[in-house]
Amino acid sequence: MIAASVDTLENTQVMIEKSGTSFDFAYGVTQAEAEAFGAWWSEDRGGYIQPAEFLISRGGVVLGSMYASGPVGRMGADEALRQITNRERRRHESEAH
Repeated sequence: MIAASVDTLENTQVMIEKSGTSFDFAYGVTQAEAEAFGAWWSEDRGGYIQPAEFLISRGGVVLGSMYASGPVGRMGADEALRQITNRERRRHESEAH
């Protein structure tokens, strides 16, 4: 898992320490960078990126994505696991034929 934020390095480090996350974090995301991968950018509160989530295969193929324009519309872990499980099942089935 990788996360990205518009926050400064210092603010990102505080959030990581408070939440106890163990995955990589990018910081200082700009509007141009957010728009490059299709995320919605909100202008209020000084500008920030709305959530954009991607499920990416080991080979770099985007298997699924979720874009939000507010506090609703996030990909849950159960959805990601279901997508991975179904994809792996279909892959195994196609290899068996």
